[in-house]
Amino acid sequence: MFGFSASAPRLVRRRRFSKDDGGATAVEFALVSVPFFALVFAIIETALVFFAGQVLENGVTDASRIVRTGQAQQMGLDQAAFKERLCSRVTGLFNCEGGIKLDVRTVGSFGSIDLSNPIDEDGNLEENFTFDPGGSGDIVVVRAFYEWPTFVPNLGNDLSNLGNGRRLLASAAVFRNEPF
Repeated sequence: MFGFSASAPRLVRRRRFSKDDGGATAVEFALVSVPFFALVFAIIETALVFFAGQVLENGVTDASRIVRTGQAQQMGLDQAAFKERLCSRVTGLFNCEGGIKLDVRTVGSFGSIDLSNPIDEDGNLEENFTFDPGGSGDIVVVRAFYEWPTFVPNLGNDLSNLGNGRRLLASAAVFRNEPF
């Protein structure tokens, strides 16, 4: 009668829907939020790994001073007592009880020092560590290892370098013992 077809109401609804942008911001945020939060969490995790590595480095440097000056040898400290000294310098950030592994070795020369990470072919931390603080004038290598948990490996920031999905933090102090 007026020349309208049966599909005219659907066409009007489509035009209204295509011009309505009330939910566009929510849809755009939903599309952008996943990569944005992945990036934020990756930055935070990377910063935490670097911070924890620096704290471990400072703790090893401070704790190894008692070996270098001969105090550990004169007091008869064993690996557990030395580990306790290290843990007192890194409290709150590490699980010292079962987490930090120590390796204190005496070497013949600075050229013979091996600072490679003790990771086996399966990606696990080898634990053939010793505690030999040496004597007066000996060259000593103090190394500490910690398996740091990673939180966002599936968001494009896989920092793990161990088979169990953790990151191995390592710190070393190499020095010649003072005369004591």
